[in-house]
Amino acid sequence: MAEWDGVRNYQARNMLRDDIKEGDGVLFYHSSSKPLAVIGSATVVCGGYPDFTAWDPASQHPDPKSSPDNPIWYMVDIKADRRFARPVTRDMMKDVPELKDMMLLRRGSRLSIQPVSRQEWDAVLKMAAA
Repeated sequence: MAEWDGVRNYQARNMLRDDIKEGDGVLFYHSSSKPLAVIGSATVVCGGYPDFTAWDPASQHPDPKSSPDNPIWYMVDIKADRRFARPVTRDMMKDVPELKDMMLLRRGSRLSIQPVSRQEWDAVLKMAAA
């Protein structure tokens, strides 16, 4: 199990706080590697709660405006399910009709947390198994 902390974007924070629930699936996407790819999956084991690293000045991403009494940032806990034997690259995904509307593939979409539809989830897992 691992804490998914350090998210410092309000739109992503809102998803962590309000939308992501225990039992939800997660796709791990490496956004700063070559090639860009989904490399595995995980499950949310604890829904959103205040990101205490924000009020820890020794953390890698403190925010002095956040406090235990007034938390600004949220995080979730996840548990890895599997690492894909075959990473699903961004270039591979661009050619799949079921992924044509996937937020990840939209130009300029840079959020670290993005919703994935059931159809998109199934398509990515199918590609990973191929």
